[in-house]
Amino acid sequence: MATALSMLLNVRRTEPLIKLFIKAGTDGERTGNCPLSQRLFMILWLKGVVFSVTIADLKRRPADLQNLPLRTHPPFITFNNEVKTNVNKIEEFLEDIVCPPKYLELSPKHAESNTAGMDVFAKFSAYIKNSRPEANEALVKSLLKTLQKLNEYLNPPLPDEIDKNSREDITFSIRKFPVGNEMTLADLLPKLHIVKVVAKKYHNFDIPERMTGIWSYLTNACKRDEFTNTCPHGKKVEIAYSDVSKKLNK
Repeated sequence: MATALSMLLNVRRTEPLIKLFIKAGTDGERTGNCPLSQRLFMILWLKGVVFSVTIADLKRRPADLQNLPLRTHPPFITFNNEVKTNVNKIEEFLEDIVCPPKYLELSPKHAESNTAGMDVFAKFSAYIKNSRPEANEALVKSLLKTLQKLNEYLNPPLPDEIDKNSREDITFSIRKFPVGNEMTLADLLPKLHIVKVVAKKYHNFDIPERMTGIWSYLTNACKRDEFTNTCPHGKKVEIAYSDVSKKLNK
């Protein structure tokens, strides 16, 4: 019995102590709209690692966060009590340290998946912040162009979906996510969700129905707990952008 308990304790000690601190909402208590917070939440969940989540309002810093640099904002993590604050470096660190064979690898197999939708959020931001009617048409076209680029990546089959020995000509991908049927670091879901909600609310802009790859992607995401249980409610997203989105001057 003592030997079994000792082995159990040793197993537990091999688990890293990870705490995720995510952005608080305007009330300082519930989760706020923050795509980076959601992204790190999803990455840790997908990795299969044990971690805790704290909603951090740094205007009222808890005692264990008093030593953080003043300009530190969520999201960030502590890994075995060491604070890590740069989101990009956190992703790289987790991929290096929280890795196979015990944990999942999330780096995408296809490098082009990292760039397929990389401009979507920037084009969206320029569009919703614009208040000049004469610039609106060009900004809409720019947003549609980068959405179309993402759609054109999602629709065709990837090389590993094509059986060279088959006589069947596969023209559309059946994968659920950019790289396959599982989420990876290439996923754009937190930001794509914001684009869908905010553009519709404040500019009556919908991602076109013809962009079937994007809509299939979003539909598949809504079937996954890693997305739905970390995603802020649409109303929170709308409130977060109420002062950001500009009305066109008449």
